[in-house]
Formats: sequence, C-alpha cells, structure tokens
Amino acid sequence: MDSAGLVTPPHVAGPLRLEPFRALRFAPARVGNPTTGRAFARPYREVGARLDRWRGRGLVTLDDEPALYLHEYSTAGMTVRGLVGLLDVSRRAHLLDDRAVLPHEGIHPRQADELAERMDQMRLNPAPILLVHHGPPGLRAVIRELSDRTPDIAYDDRSGQQHRLWAVRDEPTLRNIREQLSSTRALIADGHHRYAAYLRLQRRHAEAGHRTPTDHGLAMLVDQDDTPLFLGAIHRTLLGTEFDDLRDAAEDRGYVFTDCPHHDAVRALGASCLAVTDGQRWARLDLGASVDVPAVELLHRLIIPSLRHGPSGISYHHSVEDAVGSATRGSTVVLMPAPTVDLVMKVAAADRLLPEKATSFQPKPSLGVLIRSWHDAPDDPT
Repeated sequence: MDSAGLVTPPHVAGPLRLEPFRALRFAPARVGNPTTGRAFARPYREVGARLDRWRGRGLVTLDDEPALYLHEYSTAGMTVRGLVGLLDVSRRAHLLDDRAVLPHEGIHPRQADELAERMDQMRLNPAPILLVHHGPPGLRAVIRELSDRTPDIAYDDRSGQQHRLWAVRDEPTLRNIREQLSSTRALIADGHHRYAAYLRLQRRHAEAGHRTPTDHGLAMLVDQDDTPLFLGAIHRTLLGTEFDDLRDAAEDRGYVFTDCPHHDAVRALGASCLAVTDGQRWARLDLGASVDVPAVELLHRLIIPSLRHGPSGISYHHSVEDAVGSATRGSTVVLMPAPTVDLVMKVAAADRLLPEKATSFQPKPSLGVLIRSWHDAPDDPT
C-alpha cells in the first residue's frame, strides 16, 4: 500500500475505560488451530449463525455473565498478562493531554473502512486489539493478586500457547480497576486499523442519548512493567535503490556512511546505527546521537526522500536472515534497530507518527481465546 495515503486515526478521550462483557470462547482444541480463522470468513453476515452452530457442537461457549478478564498466555519462554474488556471509544479527545489511547502508526482509510464493514456484518469483534502501558502500582497489585488465584480456565492450545483466564465480576475489584485505569494512557501495540474501525463504527451507529454496542471495542491492556511484550525490529529492502544511491542520500543529509565487513556492520547495529547491504557490499550508517527520534523515523523522513532514484517499493522483514536473503541486484537492504517502548510512547505522546511497519510487538495471543459478540451486549438495540 502507498504510505502517502496514511492518515492519523482520531483520538479517544480519557479516562481510559475497560468494561465487562460476555465472552465467546473457542474450545481449547480450536484455539491456535490454523483452520479456526475460517469461522470469520465470507460471507460475513453468516458468521453469527456459523458460531451458533459451533456452540451447538460444543466448539464455542458463551459465558453466562459479563466479566472483565485477566488473560495470561505463555509461548517461547515469554509470559504476557493483560486485562481484556470493552474499550470505551465513544468520546473524542480534542486536546493532546485528553487522549487515553495513543496510536503510533498511520492507517490506510480504505483498510479501516473494510474492517469496519466486516465487523458490522459479523456483529462481533473477533479478537482484541493489543494495548500497552506503564500500569500504576495499585493496578499491578490487583493483577498480581488475581493471578495468584487458581485460574477459572487453563489449557494449552493447538499452537503450543499456554493460557490462563480469570473472570473478574465482583464489583469492589471492578471499581478498583476502573479507578486505577483512570490515571493511565495506553499505546496501541497491535491493531491500529481495527482501532480506527472501532471509531468509524461508533460514529456510524451513534444515537443521540443512547448507548450502542459500537460505543466499545474489544481490547487487551498489558502492563509493560509487569509482563512486557518484546519489541522487535522490522528490516527494510529498498527496491530499485542502488547501494551507492543510499550512500549519496545519507551523506547529503550529513550522516556517516562507512564501508566495512559484514560482521562489523551487523555488530554495529544499534539505536543510532544501521547496517546496509546489497548482498555483496556492506556498510554501517551512523545517524548520530538522536535520543528523541527513532532510527526508522530518520530513515523515512530524511534519507529516503533524498534518494535520487527509487525506491520503487519497500519490502519488510522480521529477521536479519530474511532481509539479507532478499537482496537482489538493484535493491538495498537496511537492517534496523528496534526502538524502545518508551521512545515509541514519547513519539506518540508528542503527536508524531512513526512510518508504516516501524514496530513488531510480540508475542500476540492466539485467535479464539476471547471474542466479543454485539448480540449479547446488554445495550444492543437489535
């Protein structure tokens, strides 16, 4: 997609709110199963009936009472815990300080429109968007107390993820969580387009004086100081850009481009240093000590626009091996450092957006652990 078409999604006003809901849950044997995604396939208007049939076969369950859920999942030696509930998206922020949710990437309007239409036809949120924050100590204490209890549900899914779930329904705990959340702001780790779709649906279905299911969207909130998500780099291949073209563009901007052996270039990779290769030659690209600006932002805002030729396109890679293996004649690979979570939060708080595919938060939970149906919301007017 053309990055020139990116726009900033609207901002949700604080305080941050996560409300209870009646969760739909796939049976453990279906969670993490590659075929489970077929449940949400076209035609989208038949997804609800499809899930009803699956409920009749015992493949899907619907909780009797609304709850806020603590979901813990473990994979590849990492454990992540987060609160899952309905994010209130009914109020728009007009001042920077009023924002409750901070996007850090732009969205393609068409993609957000398509997701909104899909959810509107399905009348459900298939999976939560992923939010991270620095949780207040009081909230961290509540979560740790909950996780010390015997989970209501525990299983290993088909992909090997281990899941533990606690349903929070007692009003004193819910009230305490609500109060703790009122003082925090969250960064979108995964799901920018679904977040934008939530806001489109809310605006589309807003009724004067009445709450509707689209006033909320499903979200998972992770405390980065408790069970942090891993933030990895996403490397770039600049198609149609020669190695020397990138050198010229970098030096025109005053950066230092130094030819060096493969191992030296990769070893130098860091917050302010990129590694560059065309598959034959290697170099390190030193950006200087720019504490407040991620390397990916400098590459896209300053260096790429200075190129005399290309790029005709950009491909993205989550591993060094894949990126280097993509090098072909007439293209240049740029190995990127991962920005820190705090730096991404700082960029978002300053009302700046990072380039497309700037961050890779991992691990993400398997599909089907917690789903939200609009039909079972107490405020659903249908």
